[in-house]
Amino acid sequence: MTQIMEDREIKLDRMRFVKNTSSSRLCYLAILLNVLYFVSIYKSDVGSWYYQILVGGSIVYNLLFMLMTFLASEGVKSYQKNYSKILLVVGVLQIARIFILPLKSHQAVVKVSGVETVVMQNPQFIRVLIYLAGSAACLLAAAMINWRKCGMLEKHMKTLETRNAREAS
Repeated sequence: MTQIMEDREIKLDRMRFVKNTSSSRLCYLAILLNVLYFVSIYKSDVGSWYYQILVGGSIVYNLLFMLMTFLASEGVKSYQKNYSKILLVVGVLQIARIFILPLKSHQAVVKVSGVETVVMQNPQFIRVLIYLAGSAACLLAAAMINWRKCGMLEKHMKTLETRNAREAS
């Protein structure tokens, strides 16, 4: 029983010196899935449907998404709790994005060479949904892991401070 307590204490103490790579790597995976999403969207050329302000906004959002997620990935490496909140917000926004461009383009019908066609066919729609949902899941998991680890590290640091104060007196 004492050995288990010592092992747990060592693991907690190691957190002071090693980076939170699990949350950081999940952020990188979320960025990769987002890249796959926008490559899938932007390689499509169905008439002129994609030449609208919605797609321009999507491009700007993708740039901001990658910037914010990378910034958060660096923040969670050093166990900063505030970045968990950013990751939660961005993760929820990834879910909300499903109902904007992918859903609208899946429902839109355009005439190309006199033939009506759906802008985004089912296979592509399912693929981009998986990319966005996967990206959101990675961000939400990264946020939760970081939040939990930050709490554990804060509690451990308080324990060390209390122990050091007792030993000093």
